[in-house]
Amino acid sequence: GTGNLLARNLRLPLDRPEPMIRAAFTGTQVAMDIGFAVLTRDDGSTSEHGFVVMGGMGLDAAMIANTNPDLKKTVGWVAYVDGAARSLASAKPFRVMYEIPGHKLHATRVQSVLFANCGRLPAGLDLIPEASINDGALDIVVFQPKGPLGWLLVWRRVAWDNSVLRRFRAGRRVLQLRTKDSAVRYSRGVGLHVGAGAAHPVQLDGDEFGDAVRADVRIDAGALTIVVPAGHDTSRL
Repeated sequence: GTGNLLARNLRLPLDRPEPMIRAAFTGTQVAMDIGFAVLTRDDGSTSEHGFVVMGGMGLDAAMIANTNPDLKKTVGWVAYVDGAARSLASAKPFRVMYEIPGHKLHATRVQSVLFANCGRLPAGLDLIPEASINDGALDIVVFQPKGPLGWLLVWRRVAWDNSVLRRFRAGRRVLQLRTKDSAVRYSRGVGLHVGAGAAHPVQLDGDEFGDAVRADVRIDAGALTIVVPAGHDTSRL
């Protein structure tokens, strides 16, 4: 896709096609999880779709819908910055109810609910540092910032805490001592049921899938066999 997100999460070479061509014939096979989302529309109709990286309902999907396709062809994933800026200008929180199987039901106001199989984004950002493609689990991220300060906390969590501090022992100690905020909430489970009072945009793997009032998501462990270059480090996948 535009951002090569799966390749980034697999830590594959993005600018050298030769290793990947060789991998197709002599590479190492790796089993990875697949996510499936059943989307329920306003009229009650449903459709099921697979994804390998992540999906979401709310602002993240609106951002993708507002991204100029011609700009994507020209500058790639950077075009999403333009889509994000235009989406944030009119972003409003909305009420959802969500439940991870085996856990209690939550009702809250959010800007976006993400469900992910992978955690890395372009520009070196780690949205979900502990996400794994083969742990048989779905990572859930709930964005619920309150005002401009809340958005600053979101940015700090993703761009600084997850992407920088967590890489160092001293940084991890700082995070342990810091007071928790509720702008971003992380959870993990085998699935997710999320519903809203009105239809909201949904995206899967960076493609828009229209508006839905409900998404029922599950993970299918090890369902996809992929091939990576021989000797490729898979310990961090």
